[in-house]
Amino acid sequence: MTDTKIATVAVLGTGVLGAQIAFQTAYSGFPATAYDISEEALDAARERFTRLGHTYAAEVAGATPESIEAAQERLHLTTDLAAAAQADLVIEAIPEILDLKRSTFEKLGALAPASTIFATNSSTLLPSQIGDASGRTDRFLALHFANRVWQFNTAEVMGTPDTDPAVFAEVVRFASDIGMVPIELHKEKAGYVLNSLLVPLLNSAMALAAGGYAEVDDIDRTWRIATGAPLGPMQILDVIGLTTPYNILTHGSGADAKLAEWLKENYIDKGRLGVATGQGFYTYA
Repeated sequence: MTDTKIATVAVLGTGVLGAQIAFQTAYSGFPATAYDISEEALDAARERFTRLGHTYAAEVAGATPESIEAAQERLHLTTDLAAAAQADLVIEAIPEILDLKRSTFEKLGALAPASTIFATNSSTLLPSQIGDASGRTDRFLALHFANRVWQFNTAEVMGTPDTDPAVFAEVVRFASDIGMVPIELHKEKAGYVLNSLLVPLLNSAMALAAGGYAEVDDIDRTWRIATGAPLGPMQILDVIGLTTPYNILTHGSGADAKLAEWLKENYIDKGRLGVATGQGFYTYA
């Protein structure tokens, strides 16, 4: 069995959640490489990291200009997958497309040292659907974060029957080291704990809007008032970004396929992708 100690981390994908994972990792003291496919994507990531610095200063207890600057200095941005593959732990946070994830891990498997641990942050796919592409199923598992990681700080850890228990334990330890609350799953479950609860809510909310049953704001107001939740489901979708639920819905058929088409025609095709683009179900400053 090879060493399982995690000292350096790479995050593949610098979208909303990928950027948060990389920033939280760096803020917690780990050198973190943030990988994306183009310089244009990395320019957007730099803006996200700057905004995250402001957010941490405002919302994270104990955050100081010095701790935020130190986090920024630990971040290294690259379009070189081979460079990202050298980390002790590589966390994949790329679009929710199975073939894309598998091809990425196939490339990583050929580039990374034998000791590297691979983790997918997939929202709905099982690690056993992806891990064999990496060529190291014993060092492959899922590590799933919730959006706004500094505030909603769960990290769901889910292995496969092939995952080395020592690797699983080390990823649990790492999650704790970066300020997360590790949630250990005993066997594979699409959606883990969080999304098994959340996705049906979000889909039901979209179906109400798509079917013309209620306005978006009334759907959210109902949920907030009746449950005491701080956000309604449509607000949550805007924070997540509408591309992710769209990609998930396209895996389905019937009602899911119709909902995906509604989302595409009314929001995706119009560039209304959520908070990150300034417009989604709502408009943002």
